[in-house]
Amino acid sequence: MVTKNSKHTITVYNENEVKELNDTQNIQGEDKIWIDLVDPTDDVLQTFVDQFHLDQSAVELFTNKSKKSQIRILEDHTFTILLDIKYKDSKTVVTEGVYLFCGKRWLITIHSAEVDLLKSTRKLLEHENKKLAKDSIEALYYSILSELIGRYEQVLTAVELTMTDLEEKALTEPAKETINYLSILSRQLIVFRRHFWRIRDVVNFLTHIEKDTEEVKYIQMAYDNITQLIELVESYRDTINSVRDLYIANISLQMNDTMRTLTIFAAILLPLTLVVGFYGMNGLDLNDLSSLPSGFLIIVVTMIIITAALFYLFIKKKWIKLQGNKVLPKKDEKEIKNKNLK
Repeated sequence: MVTKNSKHTITVYNENEVKELNDTQNIQGEDKIWIDLVDPTDDVLQTFVDQFHLDQSAVELFTNKSKKSQIRILEDHTFTILLDIKYKDSKTVVTEGVYLFCGKRWLITIHSAEVDLLKSTRKLLEHENKKLAKDSIEALYYSILSELIGRYEQVLTAVELTMTDLEEKALTEPAKETINYLSILSRQLIVFRRHFWRIRDVVNFLTHIEKDTEEVKYIQMAYDNITQLIELVESYRDTINSVRDLYIANISLQMNDTMRTLTIFAAILLPLTLVVGFYGMNGLDLNDLSSLPSGFLIIVVTMIIITAALFYLFIKKKWIKLQGNKVLPKKDEKEIKNKNLK
């Protein structure tokens, strides 16, 4: 495995200083080591595997690019897999695995060049939380877990902004693309929720095994964050359903407007068609209307009867409602009858 972006950084720190070294030879007793491997080659990876006696099955998970979040408590170190999630474009989610080996006074993180852990973690050590340098290596391990979980909030913020745009489009310009986009978002949220559940299981496991240690406060913050993210995902799913209903309702309103316009044109043209139909009858002399043929009167009477019958049928089926003709509930009808009897 040879990559152009392959590099590794060895950070050694204690309560007095944070520094980078080229190797792990000059490590003092109180120093804690964090080794960040970015797309390591086979030779570099094997060097650290031999030096820190990393579990071979865990290393194989990295070489196979496993992306299933999990934790393993091994003989002399802990192995964890998390995912870094980001959007490549508005419809494509990219996931990168982050592999962490945490032992006694040392931590190794392995990931691709697409994931930047070095800058944020160094900033955390040197400026934002200097107390980390005094605590054990597990504090840094838990802080990196919290950092990765905190990045998920940015992904969900992008989802929220997208849903807001789709809601506006559903109101102003409903199109088939909107409903397709909502389906894509719904599937993405299913994936997010499944991944967040696995992360919460990992964090919950760490919370229980470290409950008697001082560093448990770092992992408890991560647990609270991932729980809030799961709740956000659930609320976003409800929002997507609401936007979908809004889209369908707006399409129905547009259909009603179209039918109303067509009905208006039909109502305008119907009387004209009726008049043209009368004057188009054979045997009707427009020059002498005083002598109408007997069949003409029969046709007129028949048309009036048909019109009245249809009008009565429409009223009976309540397709046409006359003003003042209100349907009363059965209770009100009974009260009116009782009053009339008295």
